[in-house]
Amino acid sequence: MGKIRLVHKHRGKMMDEAKTPEGNRASVVALGILSSRVLGLIRWSLMARYFGSGAHADVLRAAFQAPNALQNLLGEGTMSAAFIPVYSKMIEEGRPEAAGRFAGSILGLLTAVVCAGVLLGVWLAHPICSVLMRGFVGDAAEVVAGLREVDRLLLAVDMVRLAFPMAGILVLSSWALGVLNSHRRFLMPYFAPILWNVTIIGSLLGVGSMIGFTPGENEASILPETLTRLLTAVFLGGVIGGLMQFLIQLPSVAFVIKGFRLGLSTRVDGVRQALAAVGPALAGRGVAQLSAYVDILLATLLVEGAVASIGYAQVLYILPISLFGLSVAAAELPELTRIGASSFTRMADRIRAGLRQGLFLAVPTALGYIALGYVIIGAIYRGGLFGIDDNWLTYFILATYSLGLLATVGSRLLQNGFWALGDTRTPARMALVRAIVALVVAIPAMFVLDQLPVSQVTGAGSSTLYFGAVGLAAGSAVAAWVEWFFLGRALKRRLETAFIPWRAVGEMILIVLISLIPTIAFWYVVTQNWSPLWSGITVTALFAATYLNLSNLRGRSELKAWLGRLR
Repeated sequence: MGKIRLVHKHRGKMMDEAKTPEGNRASVVALGILSSRVLGLIRWSLMARYFGSGAHADVLRAAFQAPNALQNLLGEGTMSAAFIPVYSKMIEEGRPEAAGRFAGSILGLLTAVVCAGVLLGVWLAHPICSVLMRGFVGDAAEVVAGLREVDRLLLAVDMVRLAFPMAGILVLSSWALGVLNSHRRFLMPYFAPILWNVTIIGSLLGVGSMIGFTPGENEASILPETLTRLLTAVFLGGVIGGLMQFLIQLPSVAFVIKGFRLGLSTRVDGVRQALAAVGPALAGRGVAQLSAYVDILLATLLVEGAVASIGYAQVLYILPISLFGLSVAAAELPELTRIGASSFTRMADRIRAGLRQGLFLAVPTALGYIALGYVIIGAIYRGGLFGIDDNWLTYFILATYSLGLLATVGSRLLQNGFWALGDTRTPARMALVRAIVALVVAIPAMFVLDQLPVSQVTGAGSSTLYFGAVGLAAGSAVAAWVEWFFLGRALKRRLETAFIPWRAVGEMILIVLISLIPTIAFWYVVTQNWSPLWSGITVTALFAATYLNLSNLRGRSELKAWLGRLR
């Protein structure tokens, strides 16, 4: 097989390649993720206004999830568990040429697997959708009977055939992220996803303008064909944006990597070690992916709009996990790997500090979603086809998910300890336990709640949406705490120390509760007649400012650390 060499061109200092001081890594990652997530919120806000919580919105969410096996199984999670520890160790040992050859073989093997997965996904799109989106299968008969305008199954098949190539490209982008993270380069890989979001937003707005559809102006006359064209634009934009996200990282990779040779050999130093770690990592990610697929399947069995509403809530739920969990975890993993088993005390101290950092911002987010989620969702999504009923249902789902937010962030940080120790089996077993618990709780809850109309509880809107999706969120919340408990107990046995900082979390909760008192009063007294957008922005800003000021008065070290990094 031909050899491809990446030529190093040292042409001065590149901003994104400047070595990031250790104390700033989590902040750089958080800033990159924040920028991408803000654009993601804008993207989902536009899609909510264009598609609401109807048939096209259900297809939008389900089709995005269908090819996620590629991205979740082979993407950043597996890179963190298998590729980064081996690559980082080689760099630390002063073997950059060996590291480059290892990275080339991993990229070659990854590309081969991704191409096969994409081709199979496109070819088998119809049976995949028929299995994962079982609730859509009966749409054809309802369209013939005149009870429905859109066959969601056929529409989903078309969109999934675009989503698989998009997911495959994003997997390759995760390889570039793994290389750059190992070299302590965090700026480019976490800012690159901005291009993906911008491309989708541009495609949606561009096609909407071309066909003369502006949300909020002509909802009554919207034809299904119009929404189908907009939906196609979203997925085409995703393919183009994913390619841009990958390509923009390659110059940075070429700047740091040495001895790169693209290949498929498993005899290259480190490859077999990484592949040995891939199996358990895939098992853990596979359990999580299977759980996500089961959620899609169950949601499609509920009334129309359930899949879309879960999707809108998950966008906000995942935001703090990415910002406060992933940013700290991504910055810490290479350092924990370098410490390894040489000093359990140092490793335990780093994990404990990372937990406090992540939870300092996750605690107010979780309680803020529970207390202020309705107004926050209104600020982001309200308008166009997304009405009051949609607002209420999405809020109840988000509030229920938020009950498990702290545990989810904590679990993501504890997993680092196992990966750094070369143990990918324990997180996999815990993921299986989480999936089982989630199902046991969710299945009975969702079918009971799907008999309760949203309007019957809120007194607003119509009765077309039901609370069944809240049951799925309840299963997720309970399972998150079970996983965190068992991960913490298992890691305590390995490092002989406790990790969950209950006392610090208790003080954070108290500060949040005090901060909510003036915030809720201001919301009810002052902003009741304001637009959803300005009411949400003002209330959220007041809550955040109050929490941060009170934390500063209490001298919280986590706040000082975050502010120091940002400065």
